[in-house]
Amino acid sequence: MPLLRDSELSSAFDHGARTYDRLTRLDPGYHAHLRRSARRLRLPGGGAGLRVLDLGCGTGSSTAALLAAAPHARITAVDASAGMLERAAARRWPANVSFVHASVEDLAGSGFGERPYHAAFAAYLVRNLTDPDRTLAAVRGCLAGDGRLAVHEYALSGHAGHLAVWTGVSKGIVQPLGRLTGDSALYRHLHDSVVEFDTAAVLGDRLRRAGFAGVRVLPLPGWQTGIAHTVVGRAPAAGGGGR
Repeated sequence: MPLLRDSELSSAFDHGARTYDRLTRLDPGYHAHLRRSARRLRLPGGGAGLRVLDLGCGTGSSTAALLAAAPHARITAVDASAGMLERAAARRWPANVSFVHASVEDLAGSGFGERPYHAAFAAYLVRNLTDPDRTLAAVRGCLAGDGRLAVHEYALSGHAGHLAVWTGVSKGIVQPLGRLTGDSALYRHLHDSVVEFDTAAVLGDRLRRAGFAGVRVLPLPGWQTGIAHTVVGRAPAAGGGGR
């Protein structure tokens, strides 16, 4: 089956929002890995005085991870799914966190808050984009010089053993649970989108093509070793460049 895109994917997330957090709680390390990736932004001073984007915030787990890493930053969390965003906004947040219902792929032309941003976090987002290259370039364009990006993503290593683990977990655990909740299409999409997406190294190259410098591909531990990675980079300062 073809991958879900745009409005079809948003609708699938709208429906899946009611049980999404219950399913992610079954994933050992899910929240710890998000916090680890958020820390890899290395935002100074707890983010004091910084503006940070949470791109594809879902039900707010990535937002909570960002807040733990940068409790004093002004965090703008964005998602295209009204259902997921409703769940996120219903949680208790400090005044420095706000939510915007919009497609991340409209970043270049949308008012997501005061620019430039000093950092952006994108968790489980990039493989779901119709045009990831254009969107990553738009993210770079809205960051201040030396602004940082962390992409937290299911991006396989390219080794057959890691693909086998992903397929076993997806088809043996995740998809059966998805059928029980009535969200079969969403969790088929999850498996297939990871298999069809970039390897971790190729995702790093994608960030470099979008103009990010200092790109590093960092592993995540536990059962997701070789399956999920953090890819970090920075927007070159004015007049700067290089890798």
